[in-house]
Amino acid sequence: MENFEFYTPTRMIFGKDTQHQVGKLVKEYGFKKVLVHFGGASAKKSGLLDQVLDALKAEGIQYLTLGGVQANPTLAMARQGIKLCLEEQVDFILAVGGGSVLDSSKCIADGAGNPEEDVWDFFTKGILPKKALPVGCILTLAASGSEMSASCVITNEEEGLKRGFNSVTHRPLFSICNPELTYSVNKFQTGCGTVDIMMHTLERYFSPTKDTMLTDRIAEGLLKTVIEAGTVADQKPDDYEARASLMWAGSLSHNNLTSAGRTFLMQVHQLEHELSGMYPRIAHGAGLSALWPSWARFVCPAAPERFARYAVKVWNLEMDFENPMNTALAGIQATEDFFKSLGMPVSLRELEVDPERLEEMAVKCTNMGKRTLAGIRELGKDEMLEIYRMAM
Repeated sequence: MENFEFYTPTRMIFGKDTQHQVGKLVKEYGFKKVLVHFGGASAKKSGLLDQVLDALKAEGIQYLTLGGVQANPTLAMARQGIKLCLEEQVDFILAVGGGSVLDSSKCIADGAGNPEEDVWDFFTKGILPKKALPVGCILTLAASGSEMSASCVITNEEEGLKRGFNSVTHRPLFSICNPELTYSVNKFQTGCGTVDIMMHTLERYFSPTKDTMLTDRIAEGLLKTVIEAGTVADQKPDDYEARASLMWAGSLSHNNLTSAGRTFLMQVHQLEHELSGMYPRIAHGAGLSALWPSWARFVCPAAPERFARYAVKVWNLEMDFENPMNTALAGIQATEDFFKSLGMPVSLRELEVDPERLEEMAVKCTNMGKRTLAGIRELGKDEMLEIYRMAM
């Protein structure tokens, strides 16, 4: 087990009707002017946005609204929000939505807190924000884990690049998580969310670090729970317990609990960022499900025992002690079959990706030749390209 620091300062308010507490929470922290940031029509149509604004009004809190965040949130939208916050002297950002709204809010918070910097430089030059506006959220989609994570991912549409970075400034001050707000999430997005939650733990689980027994068992239990809850939510979208399990698992999967004592780099996430950066129409969860099986089969020979443990502990498969690779590959197949059962793609062909652009994708994933991806097996341009080709 490696040395580690575990820091999760986000205040979690979880359960039915908790969104009605938002006005009192904002007032409790002493904020005076709030930017309420949200996505499309669903926040308005569901009545949630009105509930939020009424709760703020009831406490005498001023607010502005900025809607229109799309899947794979854009730098252009974030710049619009930064300008608005600076002009209106906003002191708090409230994200109402899923991971895309949260990421956009975090980017706005960084930019408004450091107006002397170009916010895109945080994503590309390795510098960190000195400060940021505080962010809170009302979560409407169990997927990204951004409600408790230090990560933020933004797409620069002009350059066709999707980039992310971690910062302590990205930890939300509080997160309000009512599983009932996810009942209306459609089948496809529920599947994308289930995949994303699993991937946040799988990417940590398949680490070169050995001897992390407790962290392993936490991760395996989380994965088994998500598989069970994701299956139920796929068929019964208004099952509270399934939705609650997915929502809580999403938070725990990306707050570093399942990586405590491990070194890791999310290779599949990096591969997928290039995919949806070049094809913004591709949902993040769908891109992950299309890439993970090929990535797993490519790196599996470097750690067959690890993949075999996953097959046994998570999928309850029998261990082939004479040939652990058989068990390892069976676990990968079980994962792929589960993704298929949720209606998720398991190839780039299903996503209508142009095979002629795979090399460009691999080059971008190396940051134009400036990096390789560490992990169970190190990935350079040639290895990345092979995984993309396997996924076609």
